Amino acid sequence: MNLNNWFEKAIPAQDYIDSMKMNKEGLEHIYKTFAPPEEDEAFINKTQEKQLRAIVLTEDWCGDAMLNIPILLKFAEKATIETRMVLRDQNLELMDQYLTNGKSRSIPIFIFIDKEGNEVAKWGPRAAEVQQFVDESRSSLPPQDADEYKEKAEAMYASFQETYQSNQDFWNYVYQSIKAVL
Repeated sequence: MNLNNWFEKAIPAQDYIDSMKMNKEGLEHIYKTFAPPEEDEAFINKTQEKQLRAIVLTEDWCGDAMLNIPILLKFAEKATIETRMVLRDQNLELMDQYLTNGKSRSIPIFIFIDKEGNEVAKWGPRAAEVQQFVDESRSSLPPQDADEYKEKAEAMYASFQETYQSNQDFWNYVYQSIKAVL
């Protein structure tokens, strides 16, 4: 299936947000709070001229999607990039074309396409600075077979949620890394 077909099959961003059962509050908080920098108006206008569309591979349980999608949506509104969502777990055929490091079904993945459905750029699943934060946090976990692993991992993921919603530097890292691929 070509990317135009995937775009047509995908659901509008607002329909996806309305259907979210997890992480909706965090996504909406970031969306309401974040705005692309005003000094990026020239870049936004240049991007708008490209007439891009975006396909987002996502799932509502994903904390990285909660962080990254509202940043994309705010930028997409300014640059008039129609954005649609494809649920990863129901669309492995597309997901498997965008594996992270050739093996992981990491999300979200943002696929930017032109009017003809050609891929122009791909982004995801994390900004480099956010990846570094995640890697450093994971390195402090005990081995997976340790008794305390599950408890420590759950606490770590809860702290990710809190940090993603409150650390505006992370929001800017995400925005700048999306901007860099376009």
